[in-house]
Amino acid sequence: MRVFFHERWPALALGALLLGYYLYPLAAMLAATSPAEILAALGDPQTLSALWVSLATATVTTLLALLLGVPLAWWLARAPLPGRRLLEALILLPLVLPPTVGGVALLQVFGASSSLGRAGASLGLPLTRSYLAIVLAQLFVASPLLIITAQAAFSQVDRRLEQASRTLGVGPWQTFFRVTLPLARAGILAGALLTWARALGEFGATLMMAYNPRTMPVQTWVDYLSRGLSSALPLAVIILAIALIAVLSLRALAGKEARQHER
Repeated sequence: MRVFFHERWPALALGALLLGYYLYPLAAMLAATSPAEILAALGDPQTLSALWVSLATATVTTLLALLLGVPLAWWLARAPLPGRRLLEALILLPLVLPPTVGGVALLQVFGASSSLGRAGASLGLPLTRSYLAIVLAQLFVASPLLIITAQAAFSQVDRRLEQASRTLGVGPWQTFFRVTLPLARAGILAGALLTWARALGEFGATLMMAYNPRTMPVQTWVDYLSRGLSSALPLAVIILAIALIAVLSLRALAGKEARQHER
C-alpha cells in the first residue's frame, strides 16, 4: 500500500484536487443550510407543488423513454444500419447542446405560433406552459441517456443464446422478451435511473417550454432571483438529496450485477 501511494502520489494529488473541487461546493451548501430551513421549505406550498411536479413529470418522462427508447436501442445494437455513427451522434446531440438551445428548438416545433402548438391549443392540449410541455422538454434532454445505456446492454447480450432460442422454435418476439430483454435488464434499469435523475434536474429547456407549472429547478431559480441565495439553498439541498438517492441506487444496481456475473 505504501509503495502504491509513493509511486503514484502526483496522479493521486491531481485527482484529489478535482475531487475536492467536486465536493467542496456541495459541502459548503450543506453547511449553510439547517434542517429547520429544509423542513420549512418542505412546508411551503410552492415548494411542495414544485417537488410534486418534478417527481411526477420525471417519472412519466422515464416511462416514455423506456417505451420508445428501448426498441430504438435494440435497433441500433442489432440492425445493419448505414450511417449508424451519424445516427448515434444525432441521438447524443441533446446531451451536449446547451439546454436553452434545446428549448429554442422545441419551441420552434411546439410553441404557440407553430402548427403543432396551434393544433394542440385548439384541442385543449397546450404544448407549452403545461405538464405536457415539461415532459416534452425532459424527454428531449434526458432520453439519450437511456438509449445509449440500453444499446450498450443489448450489444453485450450473447447472440448465441438468442439463436438457441430460435432453434428451439421460439419466435422472435418471444425470444426478445424471454431471452434478450432479461439479459439486458440491468443496463436498461441503469439507463432509466440516469434518465429519471436527469429529467428531475432539467432546467433550461423546461424553463423555456413551461415556466409554469414550476419544477424544482425552476422554483429554485425563481426563489434565488426574488429572495436571494439563502432562500434557494434549502431547495437545492432537497434536489441534491434526491439526486444522491438516485446515484446510490444506480451504484447498488451495478454492484448487484457485478456480483451476479462473478457467480
